[in-house]
Parts: sequence; C-alpha cells; structure tokens
Amino acid sequence: MCKHVLNAQVSIRAPCCKKWFDCPQCHADNAQHELKKANEMIFMCKKCRKAFRKDMTDTYEEADEYCPHCDNHYVIEAKMPTAALGVEGEDAR
Repeated sequence: MCKHVLNAQVSIRAPCCKKWFDCPQCHADNAQHELKKANEMIFMCKKCRKAFRKDMTDTYEEADEYCPHCDNHYVIEAKMPTAALGVEGEDAR
C-alpha cells in the first residue's frame, strides 16, 4: 500500500531492480539506487492483477490511460495524504 499516492491504480516494475513499487517515491524510500528511466514500462493493474507493457517513446493517447485487460482507468488525479485535525467521538453534554 502506497503512503504517497492513496489511490494508486497500478504498480510499476522498476527497470533497474525488477521489483514492484506503487510509485517512484516508494522506490526511492526502499531502494539503495536511483530509479532507472526506460523506454518501456511494465505496470500491474490493481483491479484485475494483470501486468501490461507501455511504450513510453510513442505519443501517449487517452486510450493509454486504461488497463488493456479490464479497462480500469489508471491515469487519474493522485490523492495525497494530508494532515487533518478532528475530534473523535461525540460531545457527551
């Protein structure tokens, strides 16, 4: 579970170490090396759990924002964790 992007829809296979991460920041937190850039990225959809490849050198089109297996829209606005103050429980008065 990614602590940086709360609604991550895919995992990314790092081309440098061949390990799966939810976001580039997760790789930076856990690996002792920098994330290697690649022309082809491997993703795993968190909805259907199937892996797929994307060529990152071609023009990225709207159709590339969906899992080819289940049509899960994985390119969405990231929800980042934020600090919040709140009161737990109800006032017993």
